[in-house]
This record gives sequence, structure tokens and C-alpha cells, in this order.
Amino acid sequence: MDLELRHLKTIRAIADAGSLTRAATALGLAQPALSAQLKRIERALGGELFERGREGVRTTALGDLVLERARVVLPAVCELQEEAVRFARDGAEGYRLGGTHGPLLGGLVDRIARTDPGTPVTTYTSWSEREIAGGVVAGRLDFALVGVCGESGPPEAGRLAWTEVARDPVYVMLAADHPLASRTEIELAELAAEAWTDVPGDGCFGDCFAAACVRAGFTPACVYETDTASCVHLVQVGRAVGLCRATFPVTPGLVTRPLARAPLVWRHLLGWHPEGRAAGRAAAVLNHTRAAHEEALSRSAGRTTAPAPREGTPR
Repeated sequence: MDLELRHLKTIRAIADAGSLTRAATALGLAQPALSAQLKRIERALGGELFERGREGVRTTALGDLVLERARVVLPAVCELQEEAVRFARDGAEGYRLGGTHGPLLGGLVDRIARTDPGTPVTTYTSWSEREIAGGVVAGRLDFALVGVCGESGPPEAGRLAWTEVARDPVYVMLAADHPLASRTEIELAELAAEAWTDVPGDGCFGDCFAAACVRAGFTPACVYETDTASCVHLVQVGRAVGLCRATFPVTPGLVTRPLARAPLVWRHLLGWHPEGRAAGRAAAVLNHTRAAHEEALSRSAGRTTAPAPREGTPR
């Protein structure tokens, strides 16, 4: 016989009652049935747990050991059950957010925490817009916060509802001592001789950048694809220039400047499943995301005023 939680509860009840008769009453069992159950438990544990006497029962040394463990295990299991129930209940009311790397996801979490304190929020990030969108389709995420280049369509457009949060011109980031760093805006063609650095992704931004360079009359000679921290380092030490969102935060050692005539545009999108559990909160999350975008713009480098976010329509 395998030892079960109900057996530990029986041992504790007998010890607390001090007699099989009183324990049987407390457990709602007949006294002979409880005695038979206790014998089976003792056989499974290898010895007697209680000494029987005319005045009741008293734990043996083995009984003391088992009872000591039971008094630890049973509350722990009860706590686990209560926590699981709370998690299942609160999880249905919480937010599961997915996003590609950028400042808006953190800003969205902050705003939800400020306006709805105590509500669980979980996040998942990836370089892959398709992976994030797939998580919403599969029900693992409630909302997807991604970006696309220009008028490109979002991933899973036929299965998810997408709304434009805002659109920004793409900026270039330069070392603070770069010869063009003092300019208010920069022609893309002026950077023809530069090495470039960017972050990975599975959207069309790389192709859009290459096309913009061709229109400007050059082909990038070198592009380092790496993580954000390494991109920043390469720019800071003057090894490369990079493209960034207008929301890129102020960073020591580099500046960000708009490209003349905005040859590249970045659209921030919020997506959700129209039949998902959180669909009813999409409007509130969209408002939070737009506010987070405005806050990010106000903190970003190279800006004087923040444009009003463009209203989007569900796709």
C-alpha cells in the first residue's frame, strides 16, 4: 500500500483525539473501520504508530517521527492547493503580454501595475514577431506588441485582431563624437560609407532598409546583426551606425537623429485573439500602450516634441 495524504490526516486525527473512538467520530468512521485502516497504515510504514491503552492511545517513537512529518506536509499541501486555486482564479483576470524587444512592453507593464495593482502580469519576449503572434493564436499569450516596417501586414493577420498603436520615423544612432552628430537630421546617402549594426528579426525590415539604401544610391558594405547591447557598444565606439526606433532611450555615448524625409517608418501594433479570454480588455490595453509610447517618446534622445499617436483601426 502506498502512503497517501488521507493516511497522514488519519494519523494526525488519532493523535489529536487521543483515542480511536474519538478519532473515528471526528472522521465520520466506525471505530472498527478506523482500527483496520490504522493497521494497514502501520504495515506500510513498518511498525506500530500508537500504543493502545485503557485511557486511549499514545504515539510510539515511530509514530512521533511520522506525526512530525505529517504536521509539516499537510499544511504545505493545503497551502499549495490554496495557491493553485488563487493562481487559476487570478490568472484568468491577469495579463499575459508578449513583445519584441523595445521600451513599450516595459512601459505597458508599468502602466498596468500603476492602474491595476495586484493583478498578475507575465511577459514573454522574442526577436520573432511570428513567434509572439503564434503565442496569442495558441492561447499562451493574451496580447502581442510588435512592430512592422511601413505598410507591411502583421503576422497572423487572418486570425488575430491588430490595431496600430503609433507610427514613427526610423532614426539613425551615431557615436556622440561622430562628424554628423551635431546635425538635426541626416540624409541616408551621407552614411553610405558606414558600417551598420542592427538586431535580428523575421519581418521585412532588413529588406526595406536595403531598398531604402538602393534608392539613396548605395549598398551597405557591412551589417553586423547582433543583440541590442552589442549594437549600442558598436555605435558608441564608432565601429558602426545603427537604425533605431524613435522611442530609443537616451543612452550615454551616442545620439539619435531622424533621417531626412523619413525613408523608413516603424509601426507599433497591438494584437489579440478576437475570441480570447482578454479580448474585452483590448481597448484598455491599447490605451495603456499608446500612453507608454508617448512616455517613451518624451524620454527618447533627439526629440523636442512628441507627435500625437496615429489612431489605428482593427485589421
